[in-house]
Amino acid sequence: MMLDLAFVWAMLIALAVLAYVVLDGFDLGIGILFPFWGGEQAQGLAMDSVAPVWDGNQTWLVLGGGGLLAVFPLAYAIILPALYAPIIGMLLALVLRGVAFEFRGRTERRWLWNTSFFVGSLVATLCQGITLGALLQGIPVEGRAYAGGWWDWLTPFSLVTGLALTAGYAMLGATWLVLKAEGELQARARRYARLAGAATLLGIAVFSLWTPLLQPVYMLRWLSWPAVLYVAPVPMLVVVCGWLLFQSLARGRELAPFLYAQGLFLLCYIGLGISFYPYIVPPSVSIEDAAAPDSSLAFMLVGALILLPIIFAYTTHSYWVFRGKVRPGEGYH
Repeated sequence: MMLDLAFVWAMLIALAVLAYVVLDGFDLGIGILFPFWGGEQAQGLAMDSVAPVWDGNQTWLVLGGGGLLAVFPLAYAIILPALYAPIIGMLLALVLRGVAFEFRGRTERRWLWNTSFFVGSLVATLCQGITLGALLQGIPVEGRAYAGGWWDWLTPFSLVTGLALTAGYAMLGATWLVLKAEGELQARARRYARLAGAATLLGIAVFSLWTPLLQPVYMLRWLSWPAVLYVAPVPMLVVVCGWLLFQSLARGRELAPFLYAQGLFLLCYIGLGISFYPYIVPPSVSIEDAAAPDSSLAFMLVGALILLPIIFAYTTHSYWVFRGKVRPGEGYH
């Protein structure tokens, strides 16, 4: 049996995107909640908690975007013209965040870079959610090219997706500070984790009920018989994971809320995979249709199998070295 290289690469790119979401999600969440952490010292501690790892988290975004270009050039050629506006908005916002990281601790105008960090985090998250929503609702294709208009990405569904992702990243950021902070900042983060967790679960519910109405294939995947029997565990586990999140927050746990918040994102990602597969540009371009020739896929796979373990090792080492609580006077700001 021959190895399906297009499927293997689709899984690798999906893994890179998932790694970006779960790692950079809490980083963006810290920025989304930045004005509410309670004073200059608390904001500095919140930024210090992600300062050692935030730039490494961007590696996965580069890997996902670059992999799409190299491995699925047709999908890249269709998706980019359809989503230029939110993607460029996301990239500019991420640049603004990076500049704010570096300048905040080296200037007297901290208010300017605090605002920049917040705005960059919020805009980047909204653009990511809008991009996902626009892709999920379907991109019109004619003759292997994008056939829609400039504003097709801006719809009520894509905006709701952007707001839901904003709530989700805020939940990740708050639970990250529950793990990394102490005292008043940790207590504040615990309160925000409850609020953001409730908003996230509401967003998941709205998103899940709306998605099957977008495309007939989604309706078949989620609501037809007997397919519903196979996919039902995903929403059931979302309910269980959400309940465990609030229980762990109520019991004063530190690591568990962060893990359960990540679990919610993992389950949502599995749900997206159920809706998408085998399409890479719903509802017309499949993974096989968009893939580069097998010879190219095989050549690039050798490099990926060498580089991915190195990236995983570096990421794991970074989080291990900077484990533990963040305290005043020990960080970068």
